[in-house]
Amino acid sequence: MMELLESTLVAPADSTPHHRIWLSNLDLTQSSGGSPLVFFYRPNSDPSFFSPDKLKSSLSQVLVSFYPLAGRVVADPGGRPELNCSGKGVPFVTARVDFSLSDLKDFVPSPEMRRFFGPQSVLINEPLIVQITYLKCGGAVLGVAVHHAATDGRFFYDFLQTWSNFTNGTINFTSLQVNIDRTILKARSPPIILSYNAEYTDFPFVSNKISEPFTTAILPLDENQLNNLRTRLSKGATSGTRFSTFQAVVSHVWRCICIARDLPPNEEVQLAFAVDFRNLMVPPLPKFYFGNAVTRIRVNSTVAKLMSDPIKHGAEKIKVAINQVDDEYVRSLVDYLETIEVQNLSRRSCLPKTKICVISWLGLPVCDVDFGWGKPVFMSRAQMYGTGFVYLIRRSEAEGGINVIVSLEVDCMDRFKQLFYEQTMRSAI
Repeated sequence: MMELLESTLVAPADSTPHHRIWLSNLDLTQSSGGSPLVFFYRPNSDPSFFSPDKLKSSLSQVLVSFYPLAGRVVADPGGRPELNCSGKGVPFVTARVDFSLSDLKDFVPSPEMRRFFGPQSVLINEPLIVQITYLKCGGAVLGVAVHHAATDGRFFYDFLQTWSNFTNGTINFTSLQVNIDRTILKARSPPIILSYNAEYTDFPFVSNKISEPFTTAILPLDENQLNNLRTRLSKGATSGTRFSTFQAVVSHVWRCICIARDLPPNEEVQLAFAVDFRNLMVPPLPKFYFGNAVTRIRVNSTVAKLMSDPIKHGAEKIKVAINQVDDEYVRSLVDYLETIEVQNLSRRSCLPKTKICVISWLGLPVCDVDFGWGKPVFMSRAQMYGTGFVYLIRRSEAEGGINVIVSLEVDCMDRFKQLFYEQTMRSAI
């Protein structure tokens, strides 16, 4: 059972500008609502451990710089979403549950975990919601959700690190230069479309369909297993060709899912993932750019080709797709989105069995969110929403390696897990 202790709004500590922020076409391609994330913390002897007053006070101070997060997503007179910087405040909830960390050792994202630890309010027009849940053992869980139209994961983690560092005393100022000018990514007039992105021109989801029953698993990979995958990729590769952890793991997951689903050899399958283009623009986007600076990429293959050269075929296609993203690629995409009803792309729907979608947080400091009482021992999504979605997340520093979170059809999961570990254990020599 969960006991709700308090529900309040945390507004910026000082006066902040009241205005509206135009949302870019890339902002509007994101799914509505937000992703609930949970961070688990061990008990600490400090009497102020996850003190709600201390956390609300520091959040209020940090919101002076990150003030758009205290506003609301609204519609302009024409119905286009925009961000109203009203200073209304961030919903902040505290609760208590009759669980200990030891009771959660088999945690997987689920509706139950979302109900207990994710923010209790459902994101409708709030850019950010926060919940602190206190455990029976003295530990705590931070649950947060950010509206997808408001910003992407990179900026969100910049915010979380700033808030946690201000709380723990690592920084004593909040006057960061948050860049709220999204017109940097405004379409050119007239549009100049020089590249083609199938992930936006041909909407890939199965709409108007309820997701079939699925199950979720968290599959850890240690450094030895990751090195094994990368070494297998490097064998026979062109001299100087290097593959990233992302490319190696995603290619491996893609192949294993196709086998577990028993797809026929001639079936065309798709892999979708996102590329952060902040540093690929000319000039690069500002460090604290507030908005979505990612593009979705789609890679196609037949099952037979994925089977013909274990993990290398998929990894090479992923690498080529990533390398095509540059300033002109992004500008062409933004221009293309100006020519269509972009909000029609922003719904969350089901994936067909021929497709998987990968979200990588490998480059984000997800386990460094330390408010002064220690780093989280575990971090994850609170809930998955359909089959075929894969998340890659760094494990804690003490554990090393990564977690691969997979949602898959119930009758496919056991076979997938078997294949997943058989291949990572296989010698690369």
